[in-house]
Amino acid sequence: MAENVSPIYQAQYGWDRRTTAVVAVSALFTVCLLIPGMPLYARILGLPLFGGGGLFMVYVAMSGKVAFRVDETGVLLGGSPARYEATTAHVPWGDITGVVLWYQAAGRATVPYAGVTRREGAPALPGDGPKSRAVLGHLASVPADVAISSRAVTGWRLDNERLISAVNHFAPGIPVREYPRP
Repeated sequence: MAENVSPIYQAQYGWDRRTTAVVAVSALFTVCLLIPGMPLYARILGLPLFGGGGLFMVYVAMSGKVAFRVDETGVLLGGSPARYEATTAHVPWGDITGVVLWYQAAGRATVPYAGVTRREGAPALPGDGPKSRAVLGHLASVPADVAISSRAVTGWRLDNERLISAVNHFAPGIPVREYPRP
């Protein structure tokens, strides 16, 4: 019997390789900082950084907040876990001209992104402004408009096939463009 799979695509913050590695390294450094004889300055600087950072990553992974969603209403761009409500944006299909999957070089690593291209005159999204556009114009490997309406695939997993299938189901005329890795 065939399984009834919803056409809705939803990715939530959770455990991925990068999150697991950051939490493990943070826990290791935190334990090392608690070894007797460790200098006080190392503890004062290291415990908030590694202990707090590790706990924050655990919070993000355990939050289950929506990172990216495609449904009949449009695309939900989940916000930063630290300021989720203020940075989450919903883009209705009427404002979307395409869905984009792209990559940004970050040192020796490459960070995948998922986002949308929007029609001219679409309402501003959180974080959109002249200063952020100027910075993104210099740093991002895509136009600032695309970078603003994208989310880094960190702390969640992207299933390209299911995403493309959901876009084709809910908005058959909207193209999905995949940029090559830099």
